[in-house]
Order: sequence, then structure tokens, then C-alpha cells
Amino acid sequence: MPLHNQDLAQLRALNRRFIHNFVTNDVAGHDAILHPEFIEIGTSGACQNRASYLREWATGFDPEVISYWDMRDEHISVLGDLALVRAVTKWVRRADGAAVAGMTRYTDVYLRTGDRWLCVQAQLTPVAERNYPDDSGIVCRYFDGILAEGS
Repeated sequence: MPLHNQDLAQLRALNRRFIHNFVTNDVAGHDAILHPEFIEIGTSGACQNRASYLREWATGFDPEVISYWDMRDEHISVLGDLALVRAVTKWVRRADGAAVAGMTRYTDVYLRTGDRWLCVQAQLTPVAERNYPDDSGIVCRYFDGILAEGS
């Protein structure tokens, strides 16, 4: 099946929605974009099933702790009815009175189900500082849990 601009537009929108759902702890909104067989592979390599993942989602983002969050370096590949959505999040967390920054690369695997794309797997990988992508590819950013204008 040839790649259509509509697929890219849908997947870009889903990627932004995925990020927004996290920052706003929107479990119902996130549940709607997950495949029934969804699994998450976290930064430690541990696997988490859909139900456990959604329970964590309810409180995963705390703007009192995470003062900055962005999504950048987005790349999307569509292979028939499968899509890979890859990007990096930058975060700044408050810890013991100091700001600690880092980045996490993720790959979300989407499966076309009828006329919808549903996320079947999310995998997170910590990014070494030498591999940080620069700010030129920022897609959206949040300050204290609030989407910045123009994002």
C-alpha cells in the first residue's frame, strides 16, 4: 500500500496526542489510541502490559516534578499497515532542589486497524548526552505541564 500524506498527518497527530495525553495524565484519551495487545518496554528493559501501563499513566506526569518537557527529532516510517514513530523527549526534573535534564528516545509501533492507527508497542531508551538532538527539531514543548504557545 503506497504511503499517503494522510497517513503521515494522522501519525504525526497521534504522536502529539500521545505526548499530550502523558503530560495531562489523560488515561481515557490514551486508552483510545492503544491496541488491545499493547505492551510497553521501559527504559530498564522491563515489559509492562496494557492495564498496568494505563494505571501508571494516571499519575506519570507531575508538573511539580517535571518542569519542562518537549518532543523533538520526530521520524515516521510507514511499512504497509505498520508504522514506526520515533522521536526524543527532553525533560527537566526537579530533584533535591536542583534541575536535572535528560532525554529519552522512543519508538512507538502503530498498526493500521481498519481506518485507524493504534499503538501496539512503545519502547523507551535513555539517550547519552553525546547523542542529544539539538533544539531545531522541537515539535512541541510544555512548561510546568502547560503546552507552550505555537507548539
